[in-house]
Amino acid sequence: MTGPEMEVLDIDIETVKGFMDVAEGEALYKAALAESTHGPVLEVGTYCGKSAIYLGTACRANDQVLFAVDHHRGSEENQPGWEHHDPETWDAEAGAMDTLPFLRRNLRRANLEDTVIPVVGKSHLVAKNWTTPLAMVFIDGGHSREMAMGDYKGWTPHVAENGLLAIHDVFPNPDDGGRPPYEIYCLALESGLFAEEGAVKSLRLLRRIK
Repeated sequence: MTGPEMEVLDIDIETVKGFMDVAEGEALYKAALAESTHGPVLEVGTYCGKSAIYLGTACRANDQVLFAVDHHRGSEENQPGWEHHDPETWDAEAGAMDTLPFLRRNLRRANLEDTVIPVVGKSHLVAKNWTTPLAMVFIDGGHSREMAMGDYKGWTPHVAENGLLAIHDVFPNPDDGGRPPYEIYCLALESGLFAEEGAVKSLRLLRRIK
């Protein structure tokens, strides 16, 4: 994928909790830098803000905003007893995970509090009540079939004409990762509404053509 060099981030990205690969993060930055000239960007699945920092830094360069949608109670794989659980994110009083304080701290450290707008709630409920056309949507929420399908059905109608849909953790080989992100990627292509524009590791970029 070619394009402008990435602006130096205002934060050491390695100090931010998360699972975003650097090459994928840089690809998100370049995509958002181009797309945010046409309107706002939205991501589904923010966790502690690693992807939001890449996307938000790009949006800031165009005086645009990023909506960061997450319930901040963690996906299935983040829960206690699962592979990606981080005990630091556990709120004992609530008896649940709470990654929102980590996001807020990281946005402050990255000088993105005026650019990234956290939207705290379940993705399908937010999508149901959304009305603003989006220049780019990045789906990286829950990886169960129900969650991934809900994100796909809820948010793809809000991608503006000629806008960009980005999907993370797309693994054609089932031995490499879960199937739901790959399945919604296939659905997007089969719909005839989107055409693949680029791929970086497990990240897929699709252009809305109808």
